[in-house]
Amino acid sequence: MKVLVACEFSGTVRNAFLARGHDAWSCDLLPSEDGSNRHIQGDARDYLGDGWDLLLVAHPPCTRLCNSGVRWLTKPPIGKTIEQIWAELDEGAELFSAFWNAPIERIAIENPIMHKHAKSRIVNYREFAQSVQPWQFGHPETKRTCLWLKNLPKLVPTNIVDGREARVHRMSPGPDRWKERSRFFTGIANAMADQWPRSFFGGLPQYANDNNPEEAVAAA
Repeated sequence: MKVLVACEFSGTVRNAFLARGHDAWSCDLLPSEDGSNRHIQGDARDYLGDGWDLLLVAHPPCTRLCNSGVRWLTKPPIGKTIEQIWAELDEGAELFSAFWNAPIERIAIENPIMHKHAKSRIVNYREFAQSVQPWQFGHPETKRTCLWLKNLPKLVPTNIVDGREARVHRMSPGPDRWKERSRFFTGIANAMADQWPRSFFGGLPQYANDNNPEEAVAAA
């Protein structure tokens, strides 16, 4: 498969697909953390029409879209105005819309739960198809991850382990906190690289319109 992993500088998801023989590339405004030559530094929206079989958006900017930040829409943080916050919300929704409506048959976008203002701004919005936890894929941690899926099956847990540490949410403040919070879990990346190509080659059923967040929430 020809795979584009957008909004990724770490190479975690890209390397999982590369290890399985796929033509995988990461793309981000930041340079590749591991120095790989399979990285495009730039705006991923400029490359969406390059004939990809699968688009994975590992962690698009979500500060203004996610439910946990909705309070800033009425009481902005110090140094920001109401107008700036809502403009950033529009920018985030436009980015999500560009990925979700890209001319690519199979699309997966990872993001936290969104508030109603974000949903109303996203073109052709559908509810997320599934939510997963790191502890379902070998990491003894909690960090709920929602997946918006188009023409892809839901991920099947691969290694349910004990431990429910909220490590990511308890990180100390610092200049690199945002970078560490956005870092993807290798267990989930490996599950994506193992399971989703099977749907491309006919090994798993398709779930093009199977969006049942209530069922996914109960499972996770």
